[in-house]
Amino acid sequence: MPLALYALTIAAYAIGTTEFVVVGLLPSVAADLAITLPLAGLIVSVYALGVTVGAPVLTALTGRVERKPLLLGLMLLFIAGNSLAALSASYETLLVARVLSAFAHGVFFSVGATIAAGLVPADRRASAIALMFMGLTVAIVTGVPLGTFIGQTLGWRATFWAVAGLGLIAFAGIAVLLPAGLRKAPPASLLDQVRVLGSGRLLLVFGMTALGYGGTFVTFTYLATTLETITGFAASHVSLILILYGAAIAAGNLLGGRIADRNPVKALAGLFLAQAAVLVLFTVTQVSAVPALVTLTALGFLSFANVPGLQLYVVQLAQRHRPGAVDTASALNIAAFNLGIALGAWIGGLVAASPLGLGSTPWVGGIMVAGALVLTLWSGALDSRAARPILRTA
Repeated sequence: MPLALYALTIAAYAIGTTEFVVVGLLPSVAADLAITLPLAGLIVSVYALGVTVGAPVLTALTGRVERKPLLLGLMLLFIAGNSLAALSASYETLLVARVLSAFAHGVFFSVGATIAAGLVPADRRASAIALMFMGLTVAIVTGVPLGTFIGQTLGWRATFWAVAGLGLIAFAGIAVLLPAGLRKAPPASLLDQVRVLGSGRLLLVFGMTALGYGGTFVTFTYLATTLETITGFAASHVSLILILYGAAIAAGNLLGGRIADRNPVKALAGLFLAQAAVLVLFTVTQVSAVPALVTLTALGFLSFANVPGLQLYVVQLAQRHRPGAVDTASALNIAAFNLGIALGAWIGGLVAASPLGLGSTPWVGGIMVAGALVLTLWSGALDSRAARPILRTA
């Protein structure tokens, strides 16, 4: 693999870390800025909404910009956003900083896969894209717990300085290693995206993505606080638990693709059913250390095992219903993932602030995932109906 790919992987690692590391820092951020836990949770929602809006809109607006200058500009925006987060003296400033970082995130992953594929021969493109996205997976396994540990030891602002430092390394790698004059794919216009959103079948799978992926974030957004206040773990143990959770996520993401290869609808139905059940179970097990850890391991596996199947299914449906906009449909499904994160974090905050309390976030998340299961069964029924031969009467 060319060295330029590793520069993209480092950038993906930095971006993945900044997206999820705030989950482990919410108690510290809330205490330092004198805000409630639900307000702190909006830091997660605002970032995800920034990616949701920024990915399709900014990708379309920057479609004619040369790829290397675009990536360098995105990394500068990413560095600026995390530096501003580290300097934030108020909640409002921190929200603005997160939105800036989110805009860089959305466009980077929209164009990064195309760039990675263009750096290698045709028979190695899938491996090149997988290598770039490995940075995101490794960030969940190592970057998030390490960033949480830094934040708990040196303060949450130190974590954002560290992520900004990763951004500087990625900027230097892209500047030195990425060749100039990279081939650009034809930019997807906003009109193309509107046409995709006009397909009821694709809207159905986008809803599956938002509810199925987002349901876990009702609980995951406030996981650090849950582990400290309900399960009884010391704050210093949270980063170690996040390593376990991240390892389960990596395994789920890997095996989920194999499970969904032959029949994504059937696989997704089974995964969503198990995910909803484990979320409800965590409502009971969160009060005791060992059962909580076992349940969290299962939850980590299931929460990301559905990702490959959802992406595969949206591509299959787009090939049937919007064959001229398959890439656009895939990009909008990425936006749906982030919409689910925003929705889950927001709902979790409402539940935590309500009389139901923080301990109810798992079963509420389970209801959200059950909604994804219903949509999946509905979509599968529509597929079966479309596949039936038309009977002609004399």
